[in-house]
Amino acid sequence: MIFFYYFCTRMKRIITFGEIMLRLSTQTGCRFSQNNRLDVCYGGGEANVAVSLANYGHEVAFVTKLPKNEIGQAAVNALRQYGVDIRHIVRGGERVGIYFLESGSAMRPSKVVYDRAHSAIAEADPDDFNFDEIMTGADWFHWTGITPAISDKAARLVEKACEAAQRHGLTISCDLNFRKKLWTSEKAQSVMRPLMHYVDVCIGNEEDAALSLGFRPEGVDVTTGKTDSSAYRKIFSQMAREFGFKTVATTLRESFSASHNGWKALIYDGSDFYESRRYDITPIIDRVGGGDAFAAGLIHGLLTKPTQGEALEFAVAASALKHTIAGDFNQVTADEVEALVAGDGSGRVQR
Repeated sequence: MIFFYYFCTRMKRIITFGEIMLRLSTQTGCRFSQNNRLDVCYGGGEANVAVSLANYGHEVAFVTKLPKNEIGQAAVNALRQYGVDIRHIVRGGERVGIYFLESGSAMRPSKVVYDRAHSAIAEADPDDFNFDEIMTGADWFHWTGITPAISDKAARLVEKACEAAQRHGLTISCDLNFRKKLWTSEKAQSVMRPLMHYVDVCIGNEEDAALSLGFRPEGVDVTTGKTDSSAYRKIFSQMAREFGFKTVATTLRESFSASHNGWKALIYDGSDFYESRRYDITPIIDRVGGGDAFAAGLIHGLLTKPTQGEALEFAVAASALKHTIAGDFNQVTADEVEALVAGDGSGRVQR
């Protein structure tokens, strides 16, 4: 089976590359217009993945560029406290990207406002990073579709990172993560489709696949819970044939409200197709970072589990738990995820 291309030893060295941002979020139940105080934390797709994988015991390096000021240092410190390797973070540039989050509830959706134009990583140059040195001795490289969306310069950096990762024999994963506030579908496809030829493990939901790559499952409507797995198997097979993916995985989110989601996932390795257990998540504390928690869980699972089904179950459980935790980072251990996989979702007090 193709799956065994990944599974060999327990812990690996993993590189993630992208932007870590300052997150400013409203108090629970408050809108931007009525809030006079914002909660502060740090996060961003690849940074969130790095923290999760470090929590699972892997050696993880996060690569980015941050300004040499107190806010940039606070972002570095946010990663360092979880044991993420920050040696390859370049210091320079003018600003840290910011995003503002208004958390939704019940039928009111969450809203994100970006203030990330001209951030340090968006303006970074290829000479800022020695990707061959960064990839030496590593096993896995992960990036998301958010990074090439932030600027043309960042897209070029992703390409150079993928080229180096491929030269050094790393497994390359990508979470498609389409963000309509950053670019159009036409722009996304013009950038993302060529980059997909470097990718071994493709992760995304139905919207990501449609808007970033042009693949849309037929007869799927997540708002009504209509998620026919056979439609996904068909497009997974098409994507694998076109781009050479060894593994394709998707999350399936049933959005009943901002506070109540159904959550499961699918995976395909070119031969076998597997559908995970479904979780009913209510009430949701913070869904931001849920997809990143899934990506990190899948990477960990593919590196440590004997079957792709077990890898997927770990990923889905990890991301379900993230929905119960405030902030971008998934603050759980592998043991806590394994307990949920084993069926302990009671939430009983542990004494």
